[in-house]
Amino acid sequence: MTPDPAIMRSVEQLGYKVTVGDVATQLGLNVAQANQGLIALASDAGGHLQVAESGDIVYLFPHNFRAVLRNKYLQLQLEELWQKIWRVLFYLIRVSFGIILIASIVLILITIYYILSSSNSNRNGSSRGGGSRGASFFYFPDLFWYFSPGYRDRYQERRVKQGENSSLNFLEAIFSFLFGDGNPNARLEERRWQEIGGVIRQNGGAVVAEQVTPYLDNLGETYQQEYEDYMLPILVRFNGQPKVSEAGEIVYCFPELQVTANQKRNYTVSEYLHEAHWRFSMASSQQNVLSAGLGVLNLILALFLGSLLKNGTLVTHNHIEFITFVRGIYWLILAYGTGFLGIPLVRYFWLQRINRQIAQRNSDRLERARLLANASPSLQNKITYAHQFAQEKLISEEDVIYSTKEDLLEQEFKGEK
Repeated sequence: MTPDPAIMRSVEQLGYKVTVGDVATQLGLNVAQANQGLIALASDAGGHLQVAESGDIVYLFPHNFRAVLRNKYLQLQLEELWQKIWRVLFYLIRVSFGIILIASIVLILITIYYILSSSNSNRNGSSRGGGSRGASFFYFPDLFWYFSPGYRDRYQERRVKQGENSSLNFLEAIFSFLFGDGNPNARLEERRWQEIGGVIRQNGGAVVAEQVTPYLDNLGETYQQEYEDYMLPILVRFNGQPKVSEAGEIVYCFPELQVTANQKRNYTVSEYLHEAHWRFSMASSQQNVLSAGLGVLNLILALFLGSLLKNGTLVTHNHIEFITFVRGIYWLILAYGTGFLGIPLVRYFWLQRINRQIAQRNSDRLERARLLANASPSLQNKITYAHQFAQEKLISEEDVIYSTKEDLLEQEFKGEK
């Protein structure tokens, strides 16, 4: 079993000495999954188990455990290599759309130039006159200004003057205009469980349902909310136990999350789970305008070229093979030009719909957070009852009665002393 990279990062961040509750809280992992992952990691990386007098277990890892695993698992080596390769490949994919757009415009302009110059040559009997007019048309849009020396420095100066914050170059900005910059809430579920775990830890491992609802979405029907059915997945994930007061109020205790191997920390959590709105593009407004302008130019030129090809304008023998090639791929050129403008347009309206839904979910969670902040007397009593079960057990070296790091006889000798 290959060690979980997330658990490996968590162990490093927590100082190489952790409990199941520490890892489950930080990552929002299922307690059983965290326990299994730590056991596997300790077995493969030469970690050690420390058992406290209370029966709680602490996992202790060497600081070089990554190097140990890297030497042991070829898969980890390949994954690290692939991550480096993929970063390069993905960058090339991103810039390729801008390169294709520029190449399309250049190809269309050259084709139009050949067709018009040949047409004028046939009409006037003079290639000189037609060539002059064609050359003038070819240089009409100065498409290569951004390749000129010092362009990057000049663009950076303009961006600073205009207050633009985009860190994308022009080719990256074209990809961003087309496809955006990824889901801003890709880690939403991970964040949700991390926040819930943080709330539980912050309250000493004992909470009421209202303290968790600002981080949930669908609470179910009214009768399900009354019976707090939405707490069941949380109980399963963090191995919780419900407690009922004499007044019939339910609180939830999570013993594994009450045990830690680290010094007491302040578990800061947000007021509620906030989803970020999707942005159309991280590119600057100038870059988006330029991308759209080039897209419009490309489509107009493609349509104009199509009309010339459809009319069957005569072409000189020197250019007939080139024109034939362009005629063969014309529908690809037109499809790319149409998609270049169509994809961002569809994406824009799709994002409006998605952002309205996100705003509604944020509003619902914020409302629950405000109800908790302005708790009613009955809710305050419920929270007070939960405090009776709150605690934090810090496992120190003095609490350890057995460790796999030392010989058993040596430990017994120390215990007798």
